[in-house]
Amino acid sequence: MQEAFRWSFALTLVCSLSLGALEASAQNYPVKPIRVIDAYPPGGSTDVVARILAVKFQENMGRTWIIDNRPGAQGIIGCELAAKSPPDGYTLLMFTGSHAVHPSIYKNMPYDFLQAFAPITQMTSTTNVLVVHPSVPVKSLKEVIALAKAKPGQLNYSSAGIGSTTHMAMELLKTMARIDITHIPYKGAAPAVMDGVAGHVAMLFGPMPVVGPHAKAGRLRIIAVSTKERSRAIPDIPTVAEAGVVGYEATNSVGIVAPAATPREIVMKLNAEIVRILRLPDIQEKLVAMGAEPVGNTPEEFTAFIRNDIQKWANVVRAANIPSQPW
Repeated sequence: MQEAFRWSFALTLVCSLSLGALEASAQNYPVKPIRVIDAYPPGGSTDVVARILAVKFQENMGRTWIIDNRPGAQGIIGCELAAKSPPDGYTLLMFTGSHAVHPSIYKNMPYDFLQAFAPITQMTSTTNVLVVHPSVPVKSLKEVIALAKAKPGQLNYSSAGIGSTTHMAMELLKTMARIDITHIPYKGAAPAVMDGVAGHVAMLFGPMPVVGPHAKAGRLRIIAVSTKERSRAIPDIPTVAEAGVVGYEATNSVGIVAPAATPREIVMKLNAEIVRILRLPDIQEKLVAMGAEPVGNTPEEFTAFIRNDIQKWANVVRAANIPSQPW
């Protein structure tokens, strides 16, 4: 009996000490650099937003964000790496809307996103922009649709990969406008845009932070934006819905999450700091100028957003008859 009591007391003591150490760790957080995994190549919208916020984070918190680009398997490799990392707040994952699409497309994924991660905050709502190469003889969405109907299956478009929001944006347009355009998937938004610039594909939906500089330089022609409202960065460009496809909306979101068991105190400390940064006038100006609307919501609001996005894109995948893919 005494032996059992001693074991019980020892176990309680160990648990208490561990909990105390965890609380102390959370109070002192962060004490070292933070690795922020981006599951896509450098130059994409998640990469751009992460690097903008990283500067302010270091200024105030005194710790660097090490942006760790881990592309592969349409972002699943980077997500799995983050999901299996220690839940101590020193490994985070940049979220993109593509992560909400994956459950509807990829079979036997090594994680359930909402079970594997603790959402921290949505950073931005990013405009996807429909662009064409200047050699394509169209200047409006109606002309794009007319050309596609005149040449079914002959035009092509690039995307950041199967299951990416840029893929979904075009598939939604194809379904609603009843057109046939061939999909050419790439391993990230940056290479997909670069082949659009090179003229290897006729058109694409791309994140405004990535396509914007090329459009300003005349290397791509902007046709429409995918959002419900016009972008403050390019207010003269109509939405897809305004341009003739009524009811169309396909936005991308960028956020940040942590491994699921990360202490609540650390999640809330990160949330408070990132939301503070997003509300800084100079950061808002930078983000809006490149077509990324600052958000900065609570972990609970971001969780609900991801859950709703998963359902929304599941409906699009079914409507577009996109087959399941091995990852």
